[in-house]
Amino acid sequence: MTVIAHVSDVHVDGTQRSAERTRAVMAYLDGLNADLDAVLVTGDIADHGRPEEYELARELLFASRHPVMVCPGNHDERAAFREFLLREPPSKEPSLKDLSSKEPVNHVRDVGGAVIALCDSSIPGADDGVLEDETLDWLSQVLKETPETAPVLVGFHHPPTLLHEPFIDGIRQFRTKRLAEIADSHNNVVGFLCGHAHTAAATTFAGRPLLVAPGVVSTLRLPWEQRAHPEDYVHLDQPPAIAFHVLDDTGRITTHYRSVLV
Repeated sequence: MTVIAHVSDVHVDGTQRSAERTRAVMAYLDGLNADLDAVLVTGDIADHGRPEEYELARELLFASRHPVMVCPGNHDERAAFREFLLREPPSKEPSLKDLSSKEPVNHVRDVGGAVIALCDSSIPGADDGVLEDETLDWLSQVLKETPETAPVLVGFHHPPTLLHEPFIDGIRQFRTKRLAEIADSHNNVVGFLCGHAHTAAATTFAGRPLLVAPGVVSTLRLPWEQRAHPEDYVHLDQPPAIAFHVLDDTGRITTHYRSVLV
């Protein structure tokens, strides 16, 4: 059995509020009575993509006793994400440095008998998302190199399908046909994980579970919930929340959602 904590949308911005909420979530995870196989943080780690935000986020996230994996969201900036969060130094060659700042940030790791592939769905300068051909080629190669008996979870920031909240649906992940085709070619892809929506949600994509992590910094107001005005999209008074994904020996995934007291 593989147990994964799924955290998203911490939006570290240098304020006491965002830091306290992120710190409370990570303290809760460190206080569990068992080791987690991984903690996934699916994007919007920094609120403005600034180096000092990533320095603080690194201090808050990577002090965990559990293995931590991260991918960018629409609020993140790829070059700063690499240099200050992941501590990947930029190339000394100017032309390569310019190129590397534009490349997607993709990671894969074997976790408790499963494989987790985190894909960069961000578009520099935009709020909506897409998996670039480079990322889809990378994912396809990862799947080809993964034994058919190993379950694979594919994660990214933007949901690749409608969640029936107009604001989020307008900035979701688009051009998803090839992603679905890749998944259809590999039966060991057991599910998709994402964030971005700031709400605990579960639906399907390409015939697999699509599991959306709630937000740490805020919670989405659904269209039928009370709003002070039409653009009042989020609850700021709700506690931060996370997901636990449990992958059993049959490849079946079960998700539990938890709120965390601050």
